[in-house]
Amino acid sequence: MSTAVIACGALAVHVREVSRREGLDVEVVPVPATLHNHPERIAPAIEELRGRYQRVVLAYADCGSYGAIDALGLPRLRGNHCYDVFGYDEVHEALEEEPGTYFLTDFLARTFEHTVIRELGLDNHPELRDDYFGNYKRVVWLAQRRTPATERAARRAAERIGLPLEVREVGDSGLARQLTKLLT
Repeated sequence: MSTAVIACGALAVHVREVSRREGLDVEVVPVPATLHNHPERIAPAIEELRGRYQRVVLAYADCGSYGAIDALGLPRLRGNHCYDVFGYDEVHEALEEEPGTYFLTDFLARTFEHTVIRELGLDNHPELRDDYFGNYKRVVWLAQRRTPATERAARRAAERIGLPLEVREVGDSGLARQLTKLLT
């Protein structure tokens, strides 16, 4: 029997890659990543999908749901946010160094214009940038696969919000370990 992995849209591509590489028999069911801008909608979206499958695990961190995802009683990935999934230790180390750290994953770097700028209305109201990002001091890109194109996207995202960029290569081994653990 295949297991459904209901995945945050920001993780779905990586979950598919890890599943193929590790030979995991799963069906990846993505939920739109833009729900991060409305975290109260994440648990209901998962609940709507879960009834279609016999076995379900979540490729989600808490993602701002304040425990609503955990209240569903399904096994999920460890962490408060999707970026924890890739670099849990690196995230906590970076936050100890500088609490005002904004994190990018490969997905967020590549989709920043849509998932952040447009979704938050900064394309029409750039004056709101400091309201959203004024307390941040830097951007840390947790690179899963460092390519020139994704690096350019990460640099553009950091420039867009007026912050310096740091790169930490983390790969996807953290996700692979957690996903394998959930499925075995």
